[in-house]
Amino acid sequence: MSIFDSIWELFTYDLGMDLGTANTMVYLRGEGIVVSEPSVVAIDKRSKQVLAVGQSAREMIGRTPANIVAVRPLRDGVISDFDTTQAMIHHFIKKAHNNYIRGFKIPRPRIVVGVPSSITEVERQAVIDAAKTAGAREVFIVEEAMAAAIGIGLPIEDPSGSMVVDVGGGTTDIAVLSLGDIVVDNTVRIAGDEMNQDIVDYVRDKYNMLIGERSAEDVKIEIGSASPFKQEKEVTLQGRDLITGLPKSIKFSSTEVREAINVSLSQITEAIKDAIEDTPPELLKDIFNDGIFVAGGGALIKGLDTYWREELNMPINIVEDPMASVAKGTAKMLDHIDLLQRVQKSWEELI
Repeated sequence: MSIFDSIWELFTYDLGMDLGTANTMVYLRGEGIVVSEPSVVAIDKRSKQVLAVGQSAREMIGRTPANIVAVRPLRDGVISDFDTTQAMIHHFIKKAHNNYIRGFKIPRPRIVVGVPSSITEVERQAVIDAAKTAGAREVFIVEEAMAAAIGIGLPIEDPSGSMVVDVGGGTTDIAVLSLGDIVVDNTVRIAGDEMNQDIVDYVRDKYNMLIGERSAEDVKIEIGSASPFKQEKEVTLQGRDLITGLPKSIKFSSTEVREAINVSLSQITEAIKDAIEDTPPELLKDIFNDGIFVAGGGALIKGLDTYWREELNMPINIVEDPMASVAKGTAKMLDHIDLLQRVQKSWEELI
């Protein structure tokens, strides 16, 4: 650590960030998760001014006047709108410093950011540039699967196999880890967002009714499941009748939600099977004994462990606080900044 880093530590704190398609989480050592908000930004199209970020912006989706747009600046785990992402990261850095840090601190942290392992070098550099423009003095990029495994507390440095499935909003990161590195990686751009779209499509095709993506997500969270409930549930779903153009209301059951999201869920299951097939036999033996560890917001889908246990014939472990796994892992990596700097340097030498 240089003398400049030691001086900076007196004036700022370092942060771990899970920059997700659906939600962003920021972890501060000693405080835990200090920011957990939707990755949504509301912008005035005329002035380009940011009006709201996070939960308040999500509540505006589908309800804004013509001059205001509520956007999600990340798609499939990568930046689709650079300026908006930069504004969002700046907001979260400032919020973490203003709300949770005692005494005078300058919001110029070093940040470890978790990203999907499938992103390109250009996409990776876009994350670094956005975070630096937002106020970070140094940015380190780590793969979400690796960060999740560290956050969960798996023995990834041991000569044994550990398997992590991180079901996020834009991507599902599937990885087998051993000796501190990823042995098998099969990240797919199918996750929570696709499940929301599955519900929108199902309601449109079956009931000739159009609902918003936010309504679909709320239904998925409330009554969605991967396996049957002992007692099935239902909710009232409201939208627009595609034939008459008038408002319409239907009763929508958990059985129908399950049928809808099974389209994406079965594709993720196939991707996990592909990763298992590519895993060396010795590591597979360890995974069979310890089970697959499931993290990310998708892990909260009820009955997912039962569904995958039957489909994969392996033990399934839904980790504690699955949405925070990547953020926790990135924060733990802050204790090994020297190692991160070497990894970053070697990565830059490869390109």
